[in-house]
Amino acid sequence: MKKLAGALLLICASVGLVYGQAMTMKPKAAPAGPSISDSIKQLEHDWTDAMKAGDADKLSAILGDDWVGLGPDGTTQTKAQFVAGLKSGDYKLASFDFGPITVKVVGGVAIAQGTDTEKSTTKGKDSSGKYLWMDVFTKRGDSWVAVRSVDAAVK
Repeated sequence: MKKLAGALLLICASVGLVYGQAMTMKPKAAPAGPSISDSIKQLEHDWTDAMKAGDADKLSAILGDDWVGLGPDGTTQTKAQFVAGLKSGDYKLASFDFGPITVKVVGGVAIAQGTDTEKSTTKGKDSSGKYLWMDVFTKRGDSWVAVRSVDAAVK
């Protein structure tokens, strides 16, 4: 009987030690890095920087090959048309001030919404003003790329 009591005491003590260690162990922290929301917001800023600098290569890296944009006048553009317009000087962005940006992530898709106030020209005409916009990004490999955009002028 003493052997059985001793074995039970040893088992209980061992279980207690293991349980105590498990309770004091902290889960490993996730690697530090930008959130998806932060990454998308940075892409929005990079996009604007590329437009201001006339950097077609940087813009091309942000836009997916299947990107389509819907402008405030209701016309659509492909990536090739948009990048060509930047290269030719049809689209010029002198200044751009972001309003708040919100990002909603749904699976492998991130939707960014925001406002801006800009000084710009489109095909030689003043296109400055305040705009509402939405960009849709998807993850391709290790990168997020824009696949759809819509802009609306605020009157």
